[in-house]
Amino acid sequence: MTKFAAQVVDITKFYDLGPVVVKALRGVSIDFPQGDFVAIMGSSGSGKSTLLNLLGALDRPTSGKYIIGGQDVSVMSDDELSEVRNGLIGFIFQSYNLIPQYTVVENIEVPLHYRKGYPSIGAKEKKRIEDLAGMVGLGQRLDHRPFQLSGGQQQRVAIARALVNDPQIILADEPTGNLDSATEQEIMEMLLALNREGRTIIMVTHEPAVAKLAKRQIYMKDGVIAGEGIFPG
Repeated sequence: MTKFAAQVVDITKFYDLGPVVVKALRGVSIDFPQGDFVAIMGSSGSGKSTLLNLLGALDRPTSGKYIIGGQDVSVMSDDELSEVRNGLIGFIFQSYNLIPQYTVVENIEVPLHYRKGYPSIGAKEKKRIEDLAGMVGLGQRLDHRPFQLSGGQQQRVAIARALVNDPQIILADEPTGNLDSATEQEIMEMLLALNREGRTIIMVTHEPAVAKLAKRQIYMKDGVIAGEGIFPG
């Protein structure tokens, strides 16, 4: 039996702007099997970013269901949504979203501070942070701040941060958008390695060469899934 990391069932998202209602998603259904690697593509206004926000529990659908970890996210309270975001989902952003005054270690540990009950960070957590920094090639830069790092190194910090809570799903929003081609390849190799380890990755990208590295490509247009290509993983 196929195990699903997440399932979206007939999701809609409408924004009421007074005289105009923007229908960003118009009934999207898609399954994400455990260990999937999906690239979501589409022009501006196609709905891909709205879908990613819903998958990240950053927004609520107007109708439909979003199931992750066996739970229907669409009916959760704000506190429950926060727990899902922090426990089951890791985020990687195009602009890295690092805290400028924090070191590499401090940026990686940020999600740990949002755990339920706000437990202190002990020796076990500190070792995990250092191990993750080493995994992304920054073991010698633990005390560096973002301005002391290249764009690729900052994205490596973001990847380590996304992994610190051992999430079920990694959501990547244009993770190579601000990088040169050589660094883009390095970051994609890192994401592919994580996927080979069994991580489920859902990535928005506008770059076909990047999208082709994923197992599946989803094409969105006018708030619906317009097509899908399946490539060997």
